[in-house]
Amino acid sequence: MYEGILQELIDEFGRLPGIGPKSAQRIAFHIIQTESFDPARLAELLRTVRASVKFCVTCGNVSQDAECAICRDPRRRRDQICVVEEAKDVVAIERTREFTGVYHVLGGAISPIDGIGPDQLRIAPLLERLRDTSITEIILATDPNVEGEATATYLSRLIGPLGMIVSRLASGLPVGGDLEYADEITLGRAFEGRTRITQP
Repeated sequence: MYEGILQELIDEFGRLPGIGPKSAQRIAFHIIQTESFDPARLAELLRTVRASVKFCVTCGNVSQDAECAICRDPRRRRDQICVVEEAKDVVAIERTREFTGVYHVLGGAISPIDGIGPDQLRIAPLLERLRDTSITEIILATDPNVEGEATATYLSRLIGPLGMIVSRLASGLPVGGDLEYADEITLGRAFEGRTRITQP
């Protein structure tokens, strides 16, 4: 424990997701020890981000405009919608350069333990978008965990009767992983999603 304002700063950084006590302490000491660090610039950026960054009215992705760059892009396929939990998932998928459709960000996953049900997610706007008859496929790209699976199952039951293809991202063993360390769910999904490498 440090005295006064330094401990307050460490505590504040520690409240951020993914930052533990040690990381919070390192960041705080970097700020006070690095002469080139400009705290006024950081404060201004934080104020600007809070004031100018919003969520896309169409897909829910982060944007500085009413619609995000992906939704505005005329080259994107409009017949495919990839459903993700968070805006950061859009960035991860975009890095692959494999998907050329558009997105829908739910804003989380169904988690009864955390008090998050379907009504707390952006499911109603998704169903509204699916009234567009040109949409042919919905790709469910929720996380491969209990909450993500529950959300994907719930959505597939809602969307299935609408007559479009509902697919789920494949999941299983990571490249470079060892079978002995894989849990049974990951191993089970790897068997379900296995691909044929020779023909009979």
